[in-house]
Amino acid sequence: MKNTLGIIFSDMHDHMVSELTQHRCMGSVPVGGRYRLIDFVLSSMANAGAEEAGVITKTNYLSLMDHLGTGREWDLSRKRGGLVILPPFGSLSSMGMYQNRVEALAGVMGYIRSTSAEYVLGADCDYVYNPDFADFIASHIKSGAEISVMYKKMEVSGEKGGDVSTFLLGQGSNVVDMLIHPKIVGEQNVYLNVFVMSKRFLERVAGDCYSRNRMSFNRDILQANVGKHDIHAYEFTGYAGRFDSMRGYYKTNMDLLGTDARRSLFPQSRPVYTKIRDTAPVRYGLDAKISNSLLGDGCIIEGEVEDCVLFRGVKVEKGAKLKGCIVMQGTQIGAGSNLEHVITDKDVTIAENRKVAGFSTYPVYISKGASV
Repeated sequence: MKNTLGIIFSDMHDHMVSELTQHRCMGSVPVGGRYRLIDFVLSSMANAGAEEAGVITKTNYLSLMDHLGTGREWDLSRKRGGLVILPPFGSLSSMGMYQNRVEALAGVMGYIRSTSAEYVLGADCDYVYNPDFADFIASHIKSGAEISVMYKKMEVSGEKGGDVSTFLLGQGSNVVDMLIHPKIVGEQNVYLNVFVMSKRFLERVAGDCYSRNRMSFNRDILQANVGKHDIHAYEFTGYAGRFDSMRGYYKTNMDLLGTDARRSLFPQSRPVYTKIRDTAPVRYGLDAKISNSLLGDGCIIEGEVEDCVLFRGVKVEKGAKLKGCIVMQGTQIGAGSNLEHVITDKDVTIAENRKVAGFSTYPVYISKGASV
């Protein structure tokens, strides 16, 4: 990626998990006990050798800015290039705040032109995965196509069929058709919202769409160019968990308790970087019982924790029992409380002897800073 610019859309899917994005954008949604969602795509770019990456923001991006900082953890704190957080307002005076990818690209086109990159790699923040972007870009260059897209063979249910785009492939992994919001079920070639194309081609197609008031990237740039330009499809075969709902958020975090998902997400050759807080290790009480759980630094565990993901600084007092829960940073669970299939946001306080229960397909969510 030394000649490729990375562009990350941090908030295109905020509506899918609106409970979690009331105070933050999609890219800064916590996952896996210590990470944010943007860590996975940004780390993949860094591991591929990226020297320039721009993060497009819109609203609720204070948490994202605090997390990314100067980009030092991803080796993107540089005098030239490096990590750039792009503001929510574009350079075009009549544009205002963008509403979609085409407007977002039009608003930052000045930044894209100013870079020395030959290619542009774009990615959203809605999947937990660890793709090899270097191989993806090499495949694009070898194919000679104008556009390359990344997909994964995934099961699509009737419930989620309207939230995805799928590809029909011909010989040589060329895209011969694209369906947007299809009402289909079964295994499909699901678009992972990752593309690469030359900077010159992106400038041309994005500028043409914006000038004609065609604002859907998937419909007006990808689908409209099927058959007109060569679109190469690259298959991703690793683990990919999508935050398409609170159920999807819960399932993805629970998947991380399994060894298969962790091996796919955290290979030694492609580590996932995140902001380091230098907190103390987990402290276990004499009566603590922990099984099959992920615990962040700074946790104090005096009760029972089973099949849970606990973020940094969580305190579970004596006699409390947690099963199948996701507990975010700074939450305190009072003595004698019993929680099952619960998602608590940051800084939640659960008083003593409380009982809160949901189900694995319908977890209970407790908002940031709430007291129960």
